[in-house]
Amino acid sequence: MSTKVLVIYGTVSPDEKSYSKELAHRFVKHYQELNPNDEIIHLDLNKTPMALKTLTVDNFATYFNEEDSDVYIDQLKEVNKVIMACPMNNFNVSGLVKNYLDHVLVANKTFSYKYSKKGDAIGLLPHLSVQILTTQGAPFGWYPWGNHTEYLKGTWEFVGAKVNEPILVAGTKVAPTSSLTPQELIDQYDEQIKKVVKTF
Repeated sequence: MSTKVLVIYGTVSPDEKSYSKELAHRFVKHYQELNPNDEIIHLDLNKTPMALKTLTVDNFATYFNEEDSDVYIDQLKEVNKVIMACPMNNFNVSGLVKNYLDHVLVANKTFSYKYSKKGDAIGLLPHLSVQILTTQGAPFGWYPWGNHTEYLKGTWEFVGAKVNEPILVAGTKVAPTSSLTPQELIDQYDEQIKKVVKTF
C-alpha cells in the first residue's frame, strides 16, 4: 500500500507570483524523486468551499458539519503525510488556512481532553507526519509577534502529528529578493529543500 501525501495550498496569490506554491512544487518534486510510488493528493483551499467559510455568530451552530468538517478530518485520518504551504498574511497564516484549521480542529475528533493530565490535550492524529512550508514578505524577526511558522508547528503537534523541520522563505518583498521570480528565489533554497526532504 502506497504512502498517501496530502499537499495543502493556502495562498491567495496567482500561481506565477506565489512563492509558497513554488516552494511546495519544488519540495514535492524532490520528494517524488526519492519516493516515486507515493500518492500525492493536492488540496487548493481557494477551490475548497469549506476554506471560504469563516466562523461567525450566525453560522456557529452549523459550522462544524459533515461536509465542511468531517470530510476533511477523515481525509487527515486516511493520509500518512501532510505538506502545508502557507504564506504570511498580515502577520499570521492566510484566512484560507485559518478557516481550514478551524474546521478540522474539533474536540474528540482530532484532539481530546479525555484521559489527559493537567489539562493537556491528547492529539488524535499521531500517525501523521507534517512538513510546513512557509513564506513571508518581511525578513525573519521583523515582527516578533508574527510567527506563522511556529503557529502551524504548534498546531499540528497539538493534534499529535510529528512535524518535520519547517522551511521558511523570508524577505520576499524586500530588495534584492523582491526582484527575483518565485523560481529564482526558491532556487536559492534548493539544497536546503533536498536536505529536509530526506527526513520527511
